[in-house]
Amino acid sequence: MSPSLPASDALLPPPVITPGGTYNLQTVSVGCKVYITRPGPNGKTEERLAEILSIRDKPVNPYARPSKDVKEEDPETKKIEEKLEFFVHWDQFNKRLDEWVSGTRILLHRDLEWPRPKAPPVKKGPPPKGPPGKVPRPNNLLKTATSNAALGASPSATPQHSQALPISRASSSPVPPSLKRKAPHDEEEEPAEESYDFDADADADMEVDGDGDLETFDLSLTDTGPDSQEPPPLSAFSKEQEIEKLRTSGSLTQSVSEIARVKNLNRLQIGKYEVETWYFSPYPKEYAHLPILYICEFCLCFFPSPFMLSRHRLRCTLLHPPGNEIYRHEDISFYEIDGKRQLGWCRNLSLLSKCFLDHKTLYYDVTPFMYYVMVIRDSAGCHIIGYFSKEKESAENYNVACILTLPHHQRHGYGKLLIEFSYELSKKEGKLGSPEKPLSDLGLLSYRAYWSEVIVDLLVEWDGDISIDEVAQKTSITHADVMNTCITLQLFKHYKGQHLIVLNNAVLERHERLRKKNRRRIHSENLRWKAPVFTRDQLRFGF
Repeated sequence: MSPSLPASDALLPPPVITPGGTYNLQTVSVGCKVYITRPGPNGKTEERLAEILSIRDKPVNPYARPSKDVKEEDPETKKIEEKLEFFVHWDQFNKRLDEWVSGTRILLHRDLEWPRPKAPPVKKGPPPKGPPGKVPRPNNLLKTATSNAALGASPSATPQHSQALPISRASSSPVPPSLKRKAPHDEEEEPAEESYDFDADADADMEVDGDGDLETFDLSLTDTGPDSQEPPPLSAFSKEQEIEKLRTSGSLTQSVSEIARVKNLNRLQIGKYEVETWYFSPYPKEYAHLPILYICEFCLCFFPSPFMLSRHRLRCTLLHPPGNEIYRHEDISFYEIDGKRQLGWCRNLSLLSKCFLDHKTLYYDVTPFMYYVMVIRDSAGCHIIGYFSKEKESAENYNVACILTLPHHQRHGYGKLLIEFSYELSKKEGKLGSPEKPLSDLGLLSYRAYWSEVIVDLLVEWDGDISIDEVAQKTSITHADVMNTCITLQLFKHYKGQHLIVLNNAVLERHERLRKKNRRRIHSENLRWKAPVFTRDQLRFGF
């Protein structure tokens, strides 16, 4: 039985295929799909289908030092495959793995797939009724996302928070067997080779245990709470479906133009690390398309050559972020930086983070934000691990605007440490907090893992009845996030006219496994911080 195709694909004719060996490199155009060699697992080379997104002449680095041993080649004598570069999207791979490849890697002996013709235009129906001269506005993605988040956080979407719910830790509670949760997810594939976002956006990293287990949960805001007659289907939590969605969909974005932008930087060198970029970042045009962009790991200034960076390091005296150190424990510190006072440094940080975050478009106006940067200290100075930004005045009570762990520090638990620190600040402020939406795909996974760990840990240690409001006040997690986490973990059970919180065996086993990992935690006694208060004049930006 052949797999069913979407309705949009079923209406289109099949793509035109040109047999291998009957075309040349000049035939390949934007939109075509060809087979290209790429490094595979275990150091082997594999042939994979990729879509051509852009074509350019191979750039020449004007800052590279000429070598005396290598003779310069005449551009006219070069072959066409050595002159051209192709920006490709690997089939069934995440968008962050898009890259520029040389024409020599394209396999001309394999079939060429031409882009499908556009679908026929849909016939428009009669004009909508209404006053003449008024045109209906198209749906705004930002407004839709905001309204959906507000709907999910509204009291009507959740049960009464003041009602205390009994906690049961016995998995043999009298509930239908169909409500039992599956065992936690096992191993998950890694879509990236060298560095894998968890943040990016990117932006926090995923929490993976020692065996490579990755915990993922679906926390959509479409559930109406435990009053729903039907529990969420177990098929919605399929490991295979979620992995495939994360591999192919990429990060969320509000701007269609951001999706079409071609990555302009290939690699960054930050300190002793050389990192591949994932997305477009608006660095100056003269620095675009360089093989490597060199960044000072302390002041975040960028340079086109290692010689210019070495000259800068002789004059740069900065050894830590230019702000106040508000937390220190062992070799980890946090610095608080005002975007209005440190414009240049915060803009450089935003430019750097944009290389790994696809869903954020703000990189110039940094004055309305406070930045909290996590560093690791050694004898050479304080090296940046990650950061999160926070609005000075948030109407929606967001405690995080943008969060990112740098790729070379991911998969070590630092992303969850950043999230825990943001909620520790919310506890100091006496407020409930939630990250700004939308999150990146892998950043959302980190938040899901953190919410489930903190809530289950509280329920295990709690003795007696507890309400949703008490859980929110104890953890500083909003009611909507608490509700969605409990629904996803299937903690709500309806028995004899009342709602129970049942911690089944699968949840308890996962909780014990996480406790044995002994990950880094935030120690509140080491936090020296008071919530900043801003006057009306200080909150005027851009005037």
